Amino acid sequence: LITKLNVEEGVKVPEKFQQKIEANAKLAEEKKVAVDAKKKLRKTQRMELKMRARKYEKEYKSQQSVLLNMRRSAKTSGNFFVEPEAKLLFVMRIVGIIKLSPKPRKVLQLLRLRQLHNGVFLKVNKPILNMLKLVDPYVTYGYPSLKTT
Repeated sequence: LITKLNVEEGVKVPEKFQQKIEANAKLAEEKKVAVDAKKKLRKTQRMELKMRARKYEKEYKSQQSVLLNMRRSAKTSGNFFVEPEAKLLFVMRIVGIIKLSPKPRKVLQLLRLRQLHNGVFLKVNKPILNMLKLVDPYVTYGYPSLKTT
């Protein structure tokens, strides 16, 4: 964009050319303001993301320390500590569609596992676990944790 006009004094500049330069200067100024606003917005968003990540990290550490204290107290008092059950499953299909009976095929569709090597995250509940028992030979699954991500 041409925003400045370098001409000697006394030289006439066409009116359209002058208008074009003024319009370009105005556009350049608007763009600069918009870029500055966007930079400011990004900076605040980055800061918010950092703070949220720190909050989650702190929360995870506190959960781990609570579990550790519970394990230790159970051990010292001679009791057993039952680990909390996972709330999330990751299921991946490992067998294709050839020679698959209709019921497991339908269950795989319900679990959104339509193709080989597809994976989904599922909530752990009784119906899901019953479906997994039905399609156990065709899928592999596990419980994700922070260490496995």
